[in-house]
Amino acid sequence: MVSRRFPPWLLKRLPVPSKAHSVKALMRKKNLFTVCEEARCPNLFECFAQGTATFMIGGDICTRTCGYCAVEKGAPAPLDADEPRHVGEAAASLGLHHVVVTMVNRDDLPDGAAGHVVETIEAIRELVPQATVEVLVSDFMGDFRAVETVVRAKPDVFNHNIETVRGLFKKIRPKGDYERSLRVIGMARDIDPGMTTKSGVMVGLGETEGDVLALMDDLRGPDVDCRIMTIGQYLQPRKKGIPVAEYIHPDTFARYRAAGEYKGFAHVFAGPFVRSSYNAREAMLAANGDAGGDADGGVDNDANGHTAGDPEGRSFMTGDMSGQNIVVGGAALPMYT
Repeated sequence: MVSRRFPPWLLKRLPVPSKAHSVKALMRKKNLFTVCEEARCPNLFECFAQGTATFMIGGDICTRTCGYCAVEKGAPAPLDADEPRHVGEAAASLGLHHVVVTMVNRDDLPDGAAGHVVETIEAIRELVPQATVEVLVSDFMGDFRAVETVVRAKPDVFNHNIETVRGLFKKIRPKGDYERSLRVIGMARDIDPGMTTKSGVMVGLGETEGDVLALMDDLRGPDVDCRIMTIGQYLQPRKKGIPVAEYIHPDTFARYRAAGEYKGFAHVFAGPFVRSSYNAREAMLAANGDAGGDADGGVDNDANGHTAGDPEGRSFMTGDMSGQNIVVGGAALPMYT
């Protein structure tokens, strides 16, 4: 991340990287990309060291220019026809129980790469038949046919991240549309009422708690009916990226979890290091009432049962919920290195 001035709940001890190197080597051998690397995820070394990764398909160039994201922007290359099979092969090599596949925006293609997503789902199902599959897709510019194409392929989880609250949306996602993102999630449930849908949001961009609660209401609206919500701290990935406005205290995340559960989400995963594809299997199991998910809303294991850290920052919660967010640039910001 750009700055090392983090509060204590945003410090993370790096694991021994030996297995991380083998994961990276496998990805390079298969000519694959991971969102872990391309988006500069703070959980990268933890996940790679445990032999897990989130695949990013459609290339490594995005057609949109969102300032919060580290993925390269520009004119992407043609789709790699071998990519779906390579994803399946890599998932089999890693022994994944839950395979998460995300994508760059491909507004240059008539179907937004929906067909490519389906081919990837099919390859995973063929090569890792015991695994569950989660897809994190673009908004496909609101194209119902593209959404239907993906939903009909029966992923176990259909995820589209709305990323931010209504009032900040145009600033954070200039080529996106708040209502369109809601419609995409709602479309998936319309097409398949049994589909487990999911959406994620970043906080610390200048939103208020009221903004986040209003977003929850929109995601739980009858025309959307989102099942799983993830909420994580935004961290500026590049010097030219959108700056962090606030470091959100774990007590605030706890209030978000409680509010989301009250509003009817099947599962809310919220904390400083929460990311949409991090511990995704546990979130899916918790949402579906499976014993493999942590009953109190926490997530104790990664996608393959490894012990995880404290992504929700529970060890930093106060007994009386009095923890305060830290405004970046304000006098109250401490120095932690």
